[in-house]
Amino acid sequence: MNAELNHRLTRIGAGTPCGELMRRYWQPVALTAEFDPALDPRMAGRPIKPVRVLGQNLVLFKTGDQAWGLLDRDCPHRGADLAFARFEPAGFSEHGPAMRHPAAIRCPFHGWKFAADGACLETPAEPAGSTLCNRVRQRSYPAIERAGIVYAWLGAEGITPPHMPELDCYRAPHSHSFAFKGEWRCNWLQAFEVGIDPAHPSFLHRYFHDESVDGQEGKQFRGASAGDVGGEKWPMTRVLRECYQPDIKAEPTPHGFEITTLRKISDALTHVRVTQALFPHTFVIPLSQTVTITQCHVPIDDTCTHWYTLFTSYAGPLDPAQMRAQRMQTITLPDYQPNVGAHNSWGFDSGKHGETYLGMGDDINVHDQWAVESPGPIADRTREHLGTSDKVIMAYRRLLQKSIDAVEAGATPANFGNTNPELRKRTHDGIEPSADWQTSWVASEAAKHAGAAWT
Repeated sequence: MNAELNHRLTRIGAGTPCGELMRRYWQPVALTAEFDPALDPRMAGRPIKPVRVLGQNLVLFKTGDQAWGLLDRDCPHRGADLAFARFEPAGFSEHGPAMRHPAAIRCPFHGWKFAADGACLETPAEPAGSTLCNRVRQRSYPAIERAGIVYAWLGAEGITPPHMPELDCYRAPHSHSFAFKGEWRCNWLQAFEVGIDPAHPSFLHRYFHDESVDGQEGKQFRGASAGDVGGEKWPMTRVLRECYQPDIKAEPTPHGFEITTLRKISDALTHVRVTQALFPHTFVIPLSQTVTITQCHVPIDDTCTHWYTLFTSYAGPLDPAQMRAQRMQTITLPDYQPNVGAHNSWGFDSGKHGETYLGMGDDINVHDQWAVESPGPIADRTREHLGTSDKVIMAYRRLLQKSIDAVEAGATPANFGNTNPELRKRTHDGIEPSADWQTSWVASEAAKHAGAAWT
């Protein structure tokens, strides 16, 4: 890849080719849990927080039950930072009668007050009878809540946002869903590409000992059983360690790609893993035989990325407190910052090479963090040498180029407004008969969905 194309595919600021593409899609901007005073005492009485996405500085505030306001962060008066605004509940006004005002924020510089739709409600320093506020409007953005995540649409004003995709992670009840996030100090594209790379787990996430570690964060490959082999349960660690030359298939779909990875165990049995790449930067993968992960990599700016993960259970309820506590071992709340990084060599210890291939502990999220951060803030793809096992990466980059070109030509990019309900049923991780794995895994997934009470 030449430097010009690498620049075109990675930069996401307003007016850039990829930035214009990204603004055609809903982007996660915060967890609803970030507004829970039990997790962040700063939210008690003042549910306001700054957010940065696609290189834009915004301010997000909660206006009611599942209702949100998202505005540009600089006050339209004289540019003061609205992240420090005062919060006023519905029907309350610090200056004059409330006049049935909705929940709003007030700039502390001169008291200008703004509603969630950007309307300027008050300019209290102006003379009596002033109509200035009627002529001022702050840029606002549509924001909706889905499964514990607040999504925003940052496209141009006057354009109707597309529908959200019909995914199981948005349909599952709160009892069977859990959302979390973290930050990686790298460009969004290298962050996303690690998640759609089927070959890397056999090496980056290789463990040299198989053991049950059920319920521990980052160790799911060790505890998850991949199915029966002659009556024996195989953990994923063994499958990945012993079957490290997978047969990878990338099938184009209306939403992106369906990725099938086959690891032959014997003439009779094959491990089948089916995942989905949802354009532009989301993937759906199985965590186990009953839980899936939907993960989105949204650019904060050109050199930082937030990953948002939704866990969805098709069996029993999930325990949010336990899952959050597990993840807080490597991520600090309330700002969701990683504890490891280049500053401390991601916790590398060469003495641990006898336990894991990488030598950075058991947490596969840290493994991935090293893989995406160590190439630098924006990977220099002019130095790459891709192989056959990178076929999914190459196919995705071609789709990304095609979609950027489509937006520039005024056409529709990939997966724009796609609500295909078949996305609900297309992930799998298990050992199947080699002779008819194509039908066997589909039947297994159908049984999983049928067994979930909420479906």
